[in-house]
Amino acid sequence: MVHASEFTPKILIIDSHGQPVRWALMQRAARYYAAGKVLTELGENLFGMAGGIQEATGARSELITSSIVMIRGRHRIPFGHAHVGLTKHRLFVRDRHVCAYCGDHFPEGELTVAHIHPVSRGGRHEWTNVVTACRSCNTRKGSRRPEEANMPLLYVPYAVCRSEGFILSNRRILADQMAFLQTTLPRHSRWAHG
Repeated sequence: MVHASEFTPKILIIDSHGQPVRWALMQRAARYYAAGKVLTELGENLFGMAGGIQEATGARSELITSSIVMIRGRHRIPFGHAHVGLTKHRLFVRDRHVCAYCGDHFPEGELTVAHIHPVSRGGRHEWTNVVTACRSCNTRKGSRRPEEANMPLLYVPYAVCRSEGFILSNRRILADQMAFLQTTLPRHSRWAHG
């Protein structure tokens, strides 16, 4: 068991249907426990958080939580929140930091967002029209479509699902959390098989 003061974990909160609800810090997870909303714990990792000192015994209370916690009820996704917002970081992670044109792997600082159908020619800034590109390839492509620049795409862009968005939004996912989220992904996801 790891104490939260040594490492700040994010707890994966899922609903009773197994759908991801949110990443929660220990304090928020503690509120679910205190409110009696926790149905079961599914994670392999345990984290402890010290509480207050009991007046009668002088003992310090402690909350121990799993890295994956199932809460009561079915989480309804608010209208407009079913899709994952497109950011540079999420795009680069979706594409695993690989340039869609040359196939080389790059650190985030050397990558750009490439629009397949250029915005200057009516293309939209959406998941299915963007790929990760190194600066050199994106400059070479310019405001042309890949076929016009004789630069075929090495992979097809796709819109990420909600579960994939959970993977893309947490840089410190634990192995048990990743394994759980992978079971909820569609087959076409680049994260479905590790």
